[in-house]
Amino acid sequence: MGVISQGILGGVSGKVGNVVGASWKGIDYLRIKPSSVANPRTEGQVNQRNKFTVTLEYLQPNLGFIKKGYKSYAVQKTEFNAAMSYVLNNAITGAAPNFTVDYSLALLSRGNLSGALNPATDLATAGQVEFTWDDNSAEGNANATDKAMILVYNPSKKESMYILDGADRTVGSQIITIPSTYAGDTVELFMAFITAEGNTVSNSVYLGSGTAN
Repeated sequence: MGVISQGILGGVSGKVGNVVGASWKGIDYLRIKPSSVANPRTEGQVNQRNKFTVTLEYLQPNLGFIKKGYKSYAVQKTEFNAAMSYVLNNAITGAAPNFTVDYSLALLSRGNLSGALNPATDLATAGQVEFTWDDNSAEGNANATDKAMILVYNPSKKESMYILDGADRTVGSQIITIPSTYAGDTVELFMAFITAEGNTVSNSVYLGSGTAN
């Protein structure tokens, strides 16, 4: 049985017929209870499910990074949902049913802070990845105290290593330790900047892939 609070125009809780009322983050909403479809098989449904799956597999290991990187987009939605929406709409490529994520478009953070200048990576040393960049703290809205956010994503193991409050922008380098089990695996490399207060980020930049040692 559905309950209407605060009169006929108030929030609805429960089910009335095929209409379900609920509240999330203080927002009252109604939705139609979907028809029971155990395994939808239309081409469009299958394609959408495949796109959703590859997006989910990419984003789940990077949740901590996303919580910082999409904080300003978590308006009536979670940071993860904001990232899911962005990647699904902007970074899925390939022909059905073989969809893939275009890492160069699949932003793990989004913001108007000045990004990295001439970023690069070095995987020569076993068990670590070094990220480097040029100091551009005097340009745009960059700050000398901005912190590097760096991430090493291992698609084959569906996991990531990342640092969310790394070296200052003026330092120009940050090393991250990776597990020995990554040796021989292809890893995807990303970085961004975040203000010292943690309230503004840059767009993440994809630095390509490499073989971990």
